[in-house]
Amino acid sequence: TFDQFVIGDCNRLAHAAALTVAEMPAQAYHPLFICGPPGVGKTHLLSSIATLLLAHGPGLTVRCTTGEAFTNEFLGSLAGGRTNDFKKRFRHIDVLLLDDVQFLERKTKTEEEFFHTFNALHDGGRQVVLTSDRPPADLKALEDRLRERFQAGLVADIVAPGFATRMAILRKRVHNDGIQVADEHALTAIAERVQSNVRALEGALIRTVAFSSLTGRPLTGELAQEVLDGLYPQSGEAGKRARTVS
Repeated sequence: TFDQFVIGDCNRLAHAAALTVAEMPAQAYHPLFICGPPGVGKTHLLSSIATLLLAHGPGLTVRCTTGEAFTNEFLGSLAGGRTNDFKKRFRHIDVLLLDDVQFLERKTKTEEEFFHTFNALHDGGRQVVLTSDRPPADLKALEDRLRERFQAGLVADIVAPGFATRMAILRKRVHNDGIQVADEHALTAIAERVQSNVRALEGALIRTVAFSSLTGRPLTGELAQEVLDGLYPQSGEAGKRARTVS
């Protein structure tokens, strides 16, 4: 949900745009294209849009899928002579949420079908939200006409979270899961070491909590450093400084 999403400078625009789309589908950003590296919250925002739409607009038809699933379903309908059924499933809806649209690259027949699906929804005043690991301009293997349509709406990027956002994410996860932390140095150690994405950050927290539970040791900065040394080893002076801080 949107309440579970931690907002920071890295994702503020994407979050605000997704919330606006969920509150006013097809009235603000059409389409909305959210891009960023893996694990930074793109799928979370898609799910949040779907949850809010279904809660406040029970009459809406919302379809949430991935580029891979769209491709497989289309090819299956093509092989089975059920293309009309496929078109009804995707063209006669109110909102289409498609994750990982980059999967459509180099799939000529699927690109053609998605082009017509997109046009049918757009021309019919329906909402389309797409996510990708790259901005539209960098999807070089997609047809120009698709890239142009993706760029015609709002393109909102998400980047890797900064330290303050990583700390907020960890604090929220600890609070929501009722995790007992002996001191906040444990969270600081994780936030300083794991900088790539939210998925890796939460994975490091889960592993540290599990290690604490299984060994019966309190969740401290020293314990976190010990666990993180196995996951994200540091070398030379950086490792010495980290151990000194802990």
